[in-house]
Amino acid sequence: MSLFLSSYENRLDTKGRISVPAAFRAAVAGDKFAGVVLFRSFTANCIEGVSMTRMEQLATATDQMGVFDSELDDLSAMLFADARPLAFDVTGRIILPPDLLAHAGITDTAIFVGRGMGFQIWNPAAFRAAQDKSLENLRRARPNLKISG
Repeated sequence: MSLFLSSYENRLDTKGRISVPAAFRAAVAGDKFAGVVLFRSFTANCIEGVSMTRMEQLATATDQMGVFDSELDDLSAMLFADARPLAFDVTGRIILPPDLLAHAGITDTAIFVGRGMGFQIWNPAAFRAAQDKSLENLRRARPNLKISG
């Protein structure tokens, strides 16, 4: 199972290519697809990224919903119709599609943000603002994770 940790800032070249962090490439190295799947986030102005195996798990999870469920229609449109499987080139780069870049407000630099089973790609300034807000929320809520041994 892929585990995406830490944050890495990289520059896009003029063709929209960007190097996927080596740690993220290593996280999907054992996957049957040598790349990542990206789609527009529906919770923030960023790009969501997962391994193909994780995408298949999301498909299985949505399969548990009712066939005519309106939420399934919305999820299918965002998760599957919008998804882009992007293979790594020989140097570990992918080309970020223009519509995904526009959604995230990314122009010349992007930050890859580990989110455990997936990752996000943000405009660096937008991510820093979101991260500051998350820290404030967590300090207020003081969540308590239960870890079973």
